[in-house]
Amino acid sequence: MKIIILGGFLGSGKTTALLQLARYLVEHAGPARDNKVVILENEVGEVGIDDKYLRGGGFRVDNLFSGCACCTVSGELVSAAVRIKKELDPEWLIIETTGIAYPKSMQENLKNAVGYDSRIVVLADAARWRRLLIPMSNLLRGQIIGSDAVLINKTDLVDEDALNKIERDILLFEPKAVIKRISALSPVATEVWQAVAGTGEIK
Repeated sequence: MKIIILGGFLGSGKTTALLQLARYLVEHAGPARDNKVVILENEVGEVGIDDKYLRGGGFRVDNLFSGCACCTVSGELVSAAVRIKKELDPEWLIIETTGIAYPKSMQENLKNAVGYDSRIVVLADAARWRRLLIPMSNLLRGQIIGSDAVLINKTDLVDEDALNKIERDILLFEPKAVIKRISALSPVATEVWQAVAGTGEIK
């Protein structure tokens, strides 16, 4: 079971991006497993909002993306991940965090408790980055530290200079992160999802 921890501040567009990511993973998954992708939502502080969104829009939870099983689990992350692996054994588990979570801590908990490796992907809100950077600097830094990839979302709402500044800020927080620019309301390029999943050539 391969694990992606999807983080980002409230309103950064995680759920919208998650839908595209899940579709990509299902389309590129191997044929061996019945459950290709399972989505685990951590809804503390956002009760029901994301789950209702995922259940709407013409998707049914029990057959989401023609092979993607989606579940919302409250409680302890490690036990939920272990249960999902035992009962569903998906190829991919996507953990969508709350907007105030620290993905690196979740990654360490999974590794230390049960030996599960994971990748961290964080969405940065280009439209609100400057407004959030000073009052929320510690939170943004804590979310981005340890990230394998950072997706700068809502790039259509800011200019090139602003995007370059955001990239510099992100690299100060996590120099090793692969940074990609997206607008999650539009189709995201395959090479972006390859960077997220850690497959293919990452540029």
